[in-house]
Amino acid sequence: MFAVHLDVVEAGNVCSSGSMPRSNVAPGCNGLRRSSPDTTEYRYSAESHNVAHMSETDRLYLRDAELREFTATVIEVNDEGQVGLDRTAFYPTGGGQPHDSGVLSWEGGEGAVTAASGKGPVVFHTIDGDPPDVGTEVTGTLDWDRRHQLMRTHTVLHILCGVIWNEWGTPVTGGNMEPLSARMDFEFDPLPEGFAERVTDLVNAEIAADRPIEVSFLPRGVALADDDLIRTKVNLIPESVTEIRVVDIVGLDKQADGGTHVASTGEVGRFEVVKTESKGKGNKRLRIRLHDS
Repeated sequence: MFAVHLDVVEAGNVCSSGSMPRSNVAPGCNGLRRSSPDTTEYRYSAESHNVAHMSETDRLYLRDAELREFTATVIEVNDEGQVGLDRTAFYPTGGGQPHDSGVLSWEGGEGAVTAASGKGPVVFHTIDGDPPDVGTEVTGTLDWDRRHQLMRTHTVLHILCGVIWNEWGTPVTGGNMEPLSARMDFEFDPLPEGFAERVTDLVNAEIAADRPIEVSFLPRGVALADDDLIRTKVNLIPESVTEIRVVDIVGLDKQADGGTHVASTGEVGRFEVVKTESKGKGNKRLRIRLHDS
């Protein structure tokens, strides 16, 4: 669910300085409390990407989710005409979070970014029209409305994970999102009486609390000693992963995660449970929506 091609090994939503550069993490609200995290360890194969040398993209969004415009250099154009950059603020599809969109512009041309893929060390950008040549300096501009909506949505899924674990001790088993809407599955059988109303109140209370959200990169040993991360199965991350990116909604929820988030829960907006569904014994689905107010 969260990763990239290459020789993929199921492992975790982590930032790896062992098998991959810090910039390459498999993002998402996998935190999926106490259930086995969806993670991926990457072993790079140059042949699989038709490149003659090892190159990688600095994924700026991991350190600054608020960055809306950036400059970069084209380091690769693949057989499909997708543009690989030495650095990018465009989030590539992964971890249940869809890609960003926007525009790449350069001297004499520009193209709308319609998709981004991080299946390997290089992030490739699909653009309308002919791509710029390798070595071209480009400016990337994000569609900020879409990005911010996805940030709000990703954050509310972490809030949801936290309140359901704290209230019912129930882990999440899967999920997916679009801007301002999402679904999440939990190990309930059956759903508690009055569940939708109770979870709506709890999530909106955490949004109103305006909790700060902190992102950090922890050495593996520090992460393994953190009780909250132990509970989210961080110990299942392969030993080759030496550094782990952590998203902490202070006082509520802490997960190894590579996605983009708002700075505090107060940015999320109003939370609504649209419907609940049974997806079989021990698996109940919530469909949720966010509103601006």
